[in-house]
Amino acid sequence: MRRHIALFTALTAGVFLTAACDGAPAEEAMAEMDAAAPQAAPATPAVGGQTDCFLRGATLAEARSRPSPLRELRFSYDGGEALLCYGAPSARGRTIMGGLVPYGQPWRGGANEPTTIHLTGPATIGSVAVQPGSYSLYMVPGEKEWRVYVNSNYERWGIPINDAVRRTEIGGATIRPESTDAMVETLTYRHAEGALVMEWENTRVRIPIAGAGS
Repeated sequence: MRRHIALFTALTAGVFLTAACDGAPAEEAMAEMDAAAPQAAPATPAVGGQTDCFLRGATLAEARSRPSPLRELRFSYDGGEALLCYGAPSARGRTIMGGLVPYGQPWRGGANEPTTIHLTGPATIGSVAVQPGSYSLYMVPGEKEWRVYVNSNYERWGIPINDAVRRTEIGGATIRPESTDAMVETLTYRHAEGALVMEWENTRVRIPIAGAGS
């Protein structure tokens, strides 16, 4: 009887795995943009203190060794400190914007868990005013303009960005993309001149971020 149960369990798992692969949305086909999405598990803090990277079912070491490794960016803004957590995929010879990252569709702005910003003070992200706390960021890229959204839901896997996720949006801002001077192989965020700057392939997006009183 136990052997029959074990066999049934293995066959069922195989069916679910096949269905997940066959029916996966386009973004999930980007193998290195997702470590195998783990089932719900307690959050694992990446660093000490109140501003921690949320990791789903992984240790910090595991997250940093993923094909799209966890990266952390710390910076100061008027009235607070920020920690940005994101998975950093690489181009690997492929067309990114308009290809691997389709235009007109929500994109998590990285890989694995949502791109998340932790703030110790009130701030404005783009044109969205937020209180101290943790927020996910995602984007809808376009050839001539991007929409960048701030969302209160961040303790989850980064995809899908479905109606349930979008119902927790706080607000969005329109950003005009720029061209980089040279090819950027691996997605990178940095803080410069009052903005959170994302660069990948030949695209740069500047997301203004300022203290509430700025």
